[in-house]
Amino acid sequence: MHLRAGTVATLLTALSAGSVACHRSQGPAEVPQLQPPDGEVWLTPQQVIDAKIEVQPIQARDVDDTILTAGTITLDDLRTGHVFSPVTGRVITILAGLGQRVTTGAPLAVIESPDIGNAVSDVHKAQADLIAADHDVKRKKALYEAKAGPLADLEAANDTYRRAQAELERASKKEELLRVANANTVTQQYTLPAPVDGEVLLRNINPGVEVQGQYSGGASVELFTIGELDKVWVLGELYEMDIARVKKGAPATVRVVAYPGKVFNGTVDWVSGALDPNTRTAKVRCTFDNPDKLLRPMMYASVQISVDQEKTLAIPRNALLRLDQTTAVFLETGEGDGHVAFRKVVINVDEGEGSPWLVVRNGLSTGQKLVVNGAILLSQNL
Repeated sequence: MHLRAGTVATLLTALSAGSVACHRSQGPAEVPQLQPPDGEVWLTPQQVIDAKIEVQPIQARDVDDTILTAGTITLDDLRTGHVFSPVTGRVITILAGLGQRVTTGAPLAVIESPDIGNAVSDVHKAQADLIAADHDVKRKKALYEAKAGPLADLEAANDTYRRAQAELERASKKEELLRVANANTVTQQYTLPAPVDGEVLLRNINPGVEVQGQYSGGASVELFTIGELDKVWVLGELYEMDIARVKKGAPATVRVVAYPGKVFNGTVDWVSGALDPNTRTAKVRCTFDNPDKLLRPMMYASVQISVDQEKTLAIPRNALLRLDQTTAVFLETGEGDGHVAFRKVVINVDEGEGSPWLVVRNGLSTGQKLVVNGAILLSQNL
């Protein structure tokens, strides 16, 4: 078939118009969406805020290992007074109540005791015997010098004088031990004094109770405990393998059952120089400030002692993830095109340390932006 030139031109024009119309009906071409590479997660700034993702720069930290042990809260024994009665008798009056603050020498209780009269009587009798012995020595000496008495009588008189002198010293010391200065020798009442400043923490007597004296040969009972709670000790046990690692002044923390969310900070101030032959452990003592008096004597405590301190590159434990049998973290790598990029990085850390910081062996460097909160949400979008 032969077509004329005008006909061909008309067909080309029609085809061209149809082609344009066809393209117009398809609409504009879609722009391809960018996809994050493997191991990366992209979020918008608003998504970062909604997911509560926190980022911190990686830097060198003070890292230490931790020794864990059990301990018991105790009072500072240099600031604690354990009060016993030096005399045997009956309690007449209680002058100090539980929780009351007292000063050194303040009256705690009044005890009626025959020991007071006996002690004073012994001193007076010993003084009288010494005077009589002195007079006898002088008489025997005068007779001996006048050739009217034998030397043996003078020597016997001197021996009696020395015995009387020794008895007076014994009676005076006993009177001193019984603290007769705090006693009324007429009524034979003894006032029990406070040995230190502090708070009355314990009282084991009531009016009318019979108490045993320390010097009467029986078993005496502690009547009062006076001390301060603003600073306490914690006594723990160290195994032989850990003794060399614990130094005086090392930081220590304790937790007690009564306050499960609270951590108390203190320091090591003494490590025993000998091991207990039964437990094969050494005592360690830590000092803790206790201004709120939350730590009480005889509480059980969990003690952590920091050892082997060093400054090195470390990350917090909550930043670490375990993914596909590997340990990894997320780093923020930058912002652009309306999104924030986060990249998963496999690292090697020392998880055996007891510190809240994990030492980084390789995989990270100083200054990188580490995701410390929300990393688990990022891992779910890989």
